[in-house]
Amino acid sequence: MLTLVIVALVTSPLIVSARASRPVTAAVTTSASNARTSASQSVIVPTTAVAPATRDAGVLASNLQQLAVASGGTVGVSVVELGGSDQLSWSFGGDAVITAASTYKLVALMMEAQSIAAGTTDPNGIVCFAPSDYEAGWFDDYEPGACFTRNELASRAAKQSDNTAGHMLVRDVGGADALNAWAAAAGAASSAFFVGNTTSPADLAVLWVAEASGELGGAAAQAWLYPLLTDTTTEAGVPAGTGAAATVVHKTGTIDAVENDAALVTAGPDGPYVLVVMTDGLGGDAGWQLIAAISAAVWQVESSRSQ
Repeated sequence: MLTLVIVALVTSPLIVSARASRPVTAAVTTSASNARTSASQSVIVPTTAVAPATRDAGVLASNLQQLAVASGGTVGVSVVELGGSDQLSWSFGGDAVITAASTYKLVALMMEAQSIAAGTTDPNGIVCFAPSDYEAGWFDDYEPGACFTRNELASRAAKQSDNTAGHMLVRDVGGADALNAWAAAAGAASSAFFVGNTTSPADLAVLWVAEASGELGGAAAQAWLYPLLTDTTTEAGVPAGTGAAATVVHKTGTIDAVENDAALVTAGPDGPYVLVVMTDGLGGDAGWQLIAAISAAVWQVESSRSQ
């Protein structure tokens, strides 16, 4: 008989979930003889084989909560481990709905990657600028009649987070309605990307988990998407808190006092993990420093797993 025990540890308002250890009931056959049982009969004696104890996430939970509360801003964090044993996930304000800023571009890029992997979209296909696409940003070469390949627009939207390129990609995948329908189907049900433009750490984490698990186009989609989202112009958030050997695939977003970073750490100390940090009310360096500090706390815990 196999008994499955699922343990959820809750530290309000931080929620920790775990893959719990599994006590296994084994059947052992012994011989017995007494007045009621012959020597040839067997008696099933239940014994318990105890699996290793579930990892305690209390220290990380406490550290993340202290960092978030001490900042004085609105902070949401979601962490999902994808590698190693006894994988855990943590959430502090993970369901908080916060301005998405440029993280909507991550959704458009994932959609393009999936279509390219499926062979229904040509990465070298042309998308031409329309005046309604314009928003001030990194590049200023947009004018009527200007056309760009999807590869060019994707690089601009991912590496420099260029706003006009992001708008053109959203139009290319079918507009805001198509963007949000796709995101909801992938599990990001509480978001309103691009129009309204709000999301949560949990929703962005769900999208990264789906991407990393191969559900959104598999290896072909990842091969196109991941290089675009590494070594970007904004590396002050999650990458700043990881070890030198880490590879961080991520999309940042910043507007007014909002700083966000939605990341997949593909080369963590004990395998890949997703870390999403969203902040509001801090602004500028304070926001990025908090994201980096949270990233460092998570990296420290991941490093201890591999020892």
